[in-house]
Amino acid sequence: MVSQKTARPSPADTVDLRVQDCRSGLAAGLVPVLGALAAAALLAPNPAVARSAGFEGSAPSCYVTGGGALEICRDGSEAEGVLIAPAPCAFVRGVQILKLPRAEAPGPLQVLFQGQTPIASRRDEPCPERRATDSRDGGSLRTGRTVEALVTTLPPSADRFSVDLPEERARSRGWSEPAPAAEGIGPRDPIAIAGRDWAGEAYSYVFLLGQERVGVAAAQDEAQPRRRRGRQAEADAAGPGPADVRRRVQIEARTLDFQTFEIRTRAADGYGLAWTPFEPKSGMKSGRGRSDPPNPAPVIDEAGKPVASACTAPAFETHGLAGSISIVDRTYHYVYTDVIPEDCGLAPEKRRTALYLRTAQDLSGPKVWSVAKKLAGPLPPGSLVRVARAKGMQRWAVSYTCQRPANAPGGPVADICLQYTADLNLDGIGALKLYADPVEAGRSPTYLGLRSGGDGSGRYDRSAHFWMTDAQGNLDTPSIYPNKAGFLTWLDRLAPTASGRDTSSLYGRPVYWATWTVRRTDAQ
Repeated sequence: MVSQKTARPSPADTVDLRVQDCRSGLAAGLVPVLGALAAAALLAPNPAVARSAGFEGSAPSCYVTGGGALEICRDGSEAEGVLIAPAPCAFVRGVQILKLPRAEAPGPLQVLFQGQTPIASRRDEPCPERRATDSRDGGSLRTGRTVEALVTTLPPSADRFSVDLPEERARSRGWSEPAPAAEGIGPRDPIAIAGRDWAGEAYSYVFLLGQERVGVAAAQDEAQPRRRRGRQAEADAAGPGPADVRRRVQIEARTLDFQTFEIRTRAADGYGLAWTPFEPKSGMKSGRGRSDPPNPAPVIDEAGKPVASACTAPAFETHGLAGSISIVDRTYHYVYTDVIPEDCGLAPEKRRTALYLRTAQDLSGPKVWSVAKKLAGPLPPGSLVRVARAKGMQRWAVSYTCQRPANAPGGPVADICLQYTADLNLDGIGALKLYADPVEAGRSPTYLGLRSGGDGSGRYDRSAHFWMTDAQGNLDTPSIYPNKAGFLTWLDRLAPTASGRDTSSLYGRPVYWATWTVRRTDAQ
């Protein structure tokens, strides 16, 4: 495995602050991430002040949460900035910043995200422009170590493991533009969490989502709800062909240093559990002197079944299992969304979702998670929900994709919503009203009012949001923002790329960060 010290900088290691928010007016030249850019220089954090709903730039006005005990007043003075603007051949998605309890390597901060699949190229070859077949797909886990002073810029990062993907290099068309390469399917949506550190375990674990092919019989059984729902539902359904039907499955890796990883695989007899080291050459095409990459084994629950999405779909249209993992009282809480089973017969983009919970006591055993328990639903199609214990409080913080209400400043645009529960009772998560009626519209008054990003015409995209956590997956903040309640990251697939071209809605698109403030309603 290439070490962090000797790894060549990747295209994602360069940030271009000229990709700017049309309201904030941030601008800077092209600089390397390890330059002198200080975290506090992007936007100075000022105390949030409650504003009326009609005040322009006060998006939103204050709202009450936490069972009426808390108030979030995130106005235009709250800190925001650019995390990274990747090159045209790179992307950054689902950034989790992991705050480890020690300053020496691999701490104090590890940044984990889903990134581009490596492609073979000569050193003197320019960065080839690339695009994804689908903007939700990528193929590589990337990690990088940084320090608190650089928390608002992406650190140098390296590919840690990936899979072979059906990808072609760009080809020249004479004097015309090069044809961009197409991205295939690989591991996605990484979630990092500490092992049983209270019992002396040194490993950290990373869960990712892969895909497996599903047999024709299973796909036919799943189609039964479509026939029961009537002709209209059948007309809406985009029935996938038997040859490319897939299902999402959870896969697992473990690491001691966030540079070298072992993949959860089957033992040689095909039944037991094994941890197989992933070698650097495994992520490339096999050939002379190179071994095939290890074949990950799906994570198994206590019922002996793979942790898999409820519905099958064509290769690039699968949904489910994206979420977060949080340790509370020495118990792992995996909260995620998945498609409601009765909607499996609908077209993938029409399938409603629900929020589910699984728990675990040990991530290294043959059977990891409990069976799924439904917490809330139905939710709009494609919803992404993250749950963690709130910073400094015995409450759950719940963030989720949403739309602002029609009467909100800026109108019904994409945003990220945030609510707190009254305590750590898990039923409190399901008791939250995440969306206003009709739920399908995805609107909520508990939106943060994020300002950064957008295409300049008032349209925004808030994809693959995540946040900073401690090693146990619970909310934390950089030391430069000690009074903030959280540090949020998200991808904007509509914001301008560094090259100014729109070849891909994923490659080259910037990732942003923001903080938020919460206060007690009885505070004087």
